[in-house]
Amino acid sequence: MGKEIFMPDEELDLSVNLGGIIMKNPVAVASGTFGYGGEYEGFIDIADIGAVIVKGTTLEPRCGNLPPRIFETPSGMLNAIGLENPGVGIFLQEYLPRLRDQGVTVIANIAGNTIEEYARMAAMLEGNRGIAGMEMNISCPNVKEGGLQFGVDPDMVYKVVKAVKEETSIPVMPKLSPNVSDITAIAQAAEAGGAAALSMINTLMGMAVDVERRKPVLGNIFGGLSGPAIKPVALRMIYQVYKAVKLPILGGGGIMNYIDALEFIMVGASAVSVGTGNFVNPCLARDLVWDLKKYCIANNIKSIEEIRGAAVQ
Repeated sequence: MGKEIFMPDEELDLSVNLGGIIMKNPVAVASGTFGYGGEYEGFIDIADIGAVIVKGTTLEPRCGNLPPRIFETPSGMLNAIGLENPGVGIFLQEYLPRLRDQGVTVIANIAGNTIEEYARMAAMLEGNRGIAGMEMNISCPNVKEGGLQFGVDPDMVYKVVKAVKEETSIPVMPKLSPNVSDITAIAQAAEAGGAAALSMINTLMGMAVDVERRKPVLGNIFGGLSGPAIKPVALRMIYQVYKAVKLPILGGGGIMNYIDALEFIMVGASAVSVGTGNFVNPCLARDLVWDLKKYCIANNIKSIEEIRGAAVQ
């Protein structure tokens, strides 16, 4: 399958403990950009990736938003998929066993519209062998609070993380929304609620306009902006959160090469996630592992921990 990932230096250790999620290397693939792994098997051995964060899963199946749902923008893309997925039951019955048998480090991603939905899903995932961690998509509307997103209010973040944590022994990792005025307050609320790690950042809200039709491009009007355009925002927020909490961070937002990945690690990320870059280069996650190894060997670095937070002042 192209480049083989091997250990040229026996002393090099790229493994990462992300709040109890054990990864063989610091590269994960972001939820919603890698499906359930099978879509990329023709390009790479997905078991070589540090972790596969599977497609966002809800309690019941969802059809998602009306098309168009994806639109390319300068240095990025907008998406408004709307969490199309077959539901948690199908994930546990059909997709998890296959990933587990392949030796993939699986991080589930859950999303809900009430605290009770999040808690129920956590209880359903509990006890299923092969789930290394649970990422929480908290950029969802809380229908009991008038549609306000969970992730924009510290009190709601605390409550939903605490509710999930009470239902599972699996390490819980909320994915923080950048669409807030103070990201550190959100991170601290997640920490207080019992989060084992933080995933950041989720997409920035945006839109595009078709000037010929004089209408929004996306069927949902608004969508999440991802890709290189958001990298400076992601780096700034991770830098701030690294100084504000003690939790390990899975950092992502526009990573396209190993230099980008190193930037995230040097502002405090323990590991990185690749999202939009997977669409540009389906082998990117594998290539990042390879290139990070070469960088570490060339610079006599024995562990990622040696450079984590190196740029934080």
